[in-house]
Amino acid sequence: MSFDTLLKGGVLPDGTTADIAIQDGRIAAISAGIDAEAGEIIDVSGNLISPPFVDPHFHMDATLSYGQPRINASGTLLEGIGLWGELKPLLTHEAVKERALAYCDWAASMGLLAIRTHVDVCDDRLLAVEALLEVKREISHYIDLQLVAFPQDGLYRSPTARENTVRALDMGVDVVGGIPHFERTMADGQASVTELCEIAAERGLMVDMHCDETDDPLSRHIEQLAYETQRLGLQGRVAGSHLTSMHSMDNYYVSKLLPLIAEAEVAAIPNPLINITLQGRHDTYPKRRGQTRVPEMLQHGIRVGFGQDCVLDPWYSLGTADMLDVAFMGLHVAQMTSPSDMRRCYEMVTTQSAAIMGLEDYGLEVGKRADLVVLDAGNPIEAIRLRAARLMVMARGKVIARRERSPMRLDIPGREADIDRRFSVPEPR
Repeated sequence: MSFDTLLKGGVLPDGTTADIAIQDGRIAAISAGIDAEAGEIIDVSGNLISPPFVDPHFHMDATLSYGQPRINASGTLLEGIGLWGELKPLLTHEAVKERALAYCDWAASMGLLAIRTHVDVCDDRLLAVEALLEVKREISHYIDLQLVAFPQDGLYRSPTARENTVRALDMGVDVVGGIPHFERTMADGQASVTELCEIAAERGLMVDMHCDETDDPLSRHIEQLAYETQRLGLQGRVAGSHLTSMHSMDNYYVSKLLPLIAEAEVAAIPNPLINITLQGRHDTYPKRRGQTRVPEMLQHGIRVGFGQDCVLDPWYSLGTADMLDVAFMGLHVAQMTSPSDMRRCYEMVTTQSAAIMGLEDYGLEVGKRADLVVLDAGNPIEAIRLRAARLMVMARGKVIARRERSPMRLDIPGREADIDRRFSVPEPR
């Protein structure tokens, strides 16, 4: 038997050492010691072979626009929204598309092969929607891109937002979004959740709503989102993004809320890098972390996926399209430092986020599409610790990025010449 590509000696996320055979863009076999010919045999011995990274929450229409037309001086969410409002009239189709494609190059090089991006529909031109639909088509052979119709200025607060949301969905946008906490009143926010979920139900679409991205413990739109999910039969198709108000809520209310979210099968998408940067800006000390209650959610069986959210835009001045950075920060903020918890954090930027996005052809399984990444690490925990280099990225069975492993050369007499920071700690039995 002969295959297109054969990866030899890799370590799977569960610790198994195996070869992976690729044929016609799909995984044909996973087994130890596959003895076969191949068009290319690649030795990945001792390196982690992982399904690709997945970002379930991003803003590609704004990415790489940092400094235009000015910098967010206060570092707050609201100034970022105001700054984006200043930038929107200056956007061109070409600029949005060029920045998005540049970011997708970054993503491909980092093994990030699935992205859900919110796209602002409060510009009547729907310029960014058109640009990102073009990007989606152009990158479809290596990145899965989902678009969310996002009424950034509020479904009711912005006069044409509802009409534009429907127009965007008619153009082919995949997911219904919203931002209830940015409406003028709590009542308007609640009503927007209801109407947007009804639109999704009528069209058979998923929902991903910016929900309670605030330090206000009385911002409780996630409760309405869970209710509408059950009322409309949307279980398993709905995500609440951010949910930062939960870090300020009293424990009694949360003890009621988490079971409701779990019962409705609503997923949660915290964005650790951005949430801990933007939230708590009005606090002195003690200062809130700005991340929702991830460990408690997991205990209730709620699906959680970590998102990148922003890279070099009005809200965030850093970022490299590295989902290991996201997992690393999320792990620290959530204090998830046991071996099992650290592995779960890795899953939150791979398999769990893929499930939230509904990626059916995803994973290291025979018959699945051959999308994978080889990392300079021996296991998922080490990958997070090192923010491990990507040694190879494969999309649809083709190698799209590759680099040589290169330890640092140390020039100190009497010490090791090559420094390798890989150090796999055995897990407790």
